[in-house]
Amino acid sequence: MQASQALRQAFADARQEPRKARHRDIAAALQISEGELIAAHLGAFAHEESPLRATRLRAEWPRLIEALEPLGEVMALTRNESCVHEKVGVYRGASHNEDAPAIGLVLGGAIDLRLFYSHWAHGFAVRERLSDGALQQSLQFFDAAGDAIHKVFMKPQSQLDAYGALVARFADIDQQPGIEVRARTAAEAEKPDTSIDLAAFRSGWAALRDTHEFFGLLRKHGLQRAQALRLAEPRFAQPLPTSSAHELISRAAQEGVPIMVFTGNVGMIQIHSGPVARVAVMGPWINILDPGFNLHLREDHIAAAWLVRKPTVDGLVSSLELFDAEGRQIAMLFGERKPGQAERCDWRALLESLAERAENAA
Repeated sequence: MQASQALRQAFADARQEPRKARHRDIAAALQISEGELIAAHLGAFAHEESPLRATRLRAEWPRLIEALEPLGEVMALTRNESCVHEKVGVYRGASHNEDAPAIGLVLGGAIDLRLFYSHWAHGFAVRERLSDGALQQSLQFFDAAGDAIHKVFMKPQSQLDAYGALVARFADIDQQPGIEVRARTAAEAEKPDTSIDLAAFRSGWAALRDTHEFFGLLRKHGLQRAQALRLAEPRFAQPLPTSSAHELISRAAQEGVPIMVFTGNVGMIQIHSGPVARVAVMGPWINILDPGFNLHLREDHIAAAWLVRKPTVDGLVSSLELFDAEGRQIAMLFGERKPGQAERCDWRALLESLAERAENAA
């Protein structure tokens, strides 16, 4: 209890500083996970200890996500170490397969998600009184290490009565402060290149008929994604300068090319589909700042960028894939399309121009 009290006080002090440090940064400064910081605010405590309050939620993740639609328009946030993806919309079309309950979907509109519930460990309803007096309310979900998987923020137009009813419905009996966290799972090491059946792998890539089959191809050959791109035939995977992400996003905005942006972590993939307009660089961050969609991408974290082409029944589908120095995927960008549609010519031309420039520079 005393440890939680000390964390609450440290949080309150940090939020009073002029720069208004974010939860994630406060937790890092305290050498704890963000989930532990939030969990320190469970239960009853004096108002002056902290402006934040939290309620532990039961681990009924598919049912909870599928109950979000009545909340109306909210903001969905998914991030990894290098990219933050924020999308405003309604959680329509949420579902999961009863035979595979660890995987869920939200497909009904602007909010487009792929959920991997086996990685979800902790969930909280969070209320914070901000310095301007406004009350910020959210649902926040964390993995077993206490790292954030997904957050849902209430907006002025959200249905707050429905939010209150949802929190009451899913509140856990246990509201004691604190959580037990596990060490972060180390990334799986790459297999030696010499152990890969290169001919079979490349043949399998050439035989793809759907972009989703790529995941199975990687599993079949025991390949990490960055390794697979490095071993692929040059016609299917081409390295590009790390500056390509900024150029691609800026030109897509200038030329009116609608795109898809995939960002995620172990427990979630969040997708934007549509045009982008306002692109701004602030320090190391490339930002998309549009109504309904914000993206914040750390350009200095991009260690590798690849132009990737996958055969499908609808023709080649091309993307830009971004990786950090540890080979972790930061984001993927595609031209906007639906299954059954051919790739947009303007998107393909945009990517090919980046590839041509890289080849000329080389």
